[in-house]
Amino acid sequence: MVTLLNTVDTGHEDMIHDVQMDYYGLRLATCSSDNSVKVFDVKNGTQTLTADLKGHYGPVWQIAWSHPKFGNLLASCSYDRKVIIWQQSGEWSKVYEYSGHDSSVNSVAWAPHEFGLILACGSADGSVSILYNSPETGTWEARKIPGAHTIGCNAVSWCPAATPNPAFDSSAKERQPLVKRLVTGGCDNLVKIWKEEGDRWVEVSKLEVHSDWVRDVAWAPSIGLPKSTIASCSQDRRVVIWSSEDNVNWIPYTLHTFDDVVWSLSWSLTGNILAVSGGDNNVSLWKENNEGQWIRIDGKNKEQGQLTGNEQREM
Repeated sequence: MVTLLNTVDTGHEDMIHDVQMDYYGLRLATCSSDNSVKVFDVKNGTQTLTADLKGHYGPVWQIAWSHPKFGNLLASCSYDRKVIIWQQSGEWSKVYEYSGHDSSVNSVAWAPHEFGLILACGSADGSVSILYNSPETGTWEARKIPGAHTIGCNAVSWCPAATPNPAFDSSAKERQPLVKRLVTGGCDNLVKIWKEEGDRWVEVSKLEVHSDWVRDVAWAPSIGLPKSTIASCSQDRRVVIWSSEDNVNWIPYTLHTFDDVVWSLSWSLTGNILAVSGGDNNVSLWKENNEGQWIRIDGKNKEQGQLTGNEQREM
């Protein structure tokens, strides 16, 4: 049974769109339609507001903490078409602003730290921007995937640095370069897998199961299993689990069809528990059992995924 441990009075003056803990779970960032980003210290069941970041001129949809090896960095994206990277060096301040999109920026996600300081941004203009930071100069360079999703891109998520398509070939003498991959979800009802090749990004898979806008995608952390796992959710009220052994060919499994639109997904650090939140104002937790079925484990309406193994292969 899941129990409530603590609540945070954020003081936001409008709807909160995203909440993210930092790497160590000691700080909480929130963003809102009041155009602000707030940072709290959370210790011993208490919270203290440490920063109220003003810089956006529209609702702030999403925020993301970088890995601590790069310092205290927080990215935010907004309806105002901007991405802002904030840094705490004593006080919080704006260190970079990206304005390369023609419409609302809906999603931001930092790459695994093994790849360096890289940020992916998905926009309602249909494109995805990848922002690279040079460790030598500290400057930023943007590469864009134009037309990634018709109508718009709603979500981006990175593949873990360690995947079943390994960067190490046992027959080779040296470790090969890590391969960067992204998954995106869009208003064209599609989930897409992208791979970096040289100085450009190419589409390697187009996953078609959803019948309405894909609202979120989440690539599961790698826990040593011989497969990759991605979760996607949609306005069609479904959550789909995708699995692959080569990051090219993907098998879908419908975890569940909910009573309302599903907005957001989040994996546990070990990649074996999925949190799902939606328009019914509920958060549910799901875990795969030994028979390959997904079971609700939060103590409420313990339901299994709707498809059997044979049915999911026929989709």
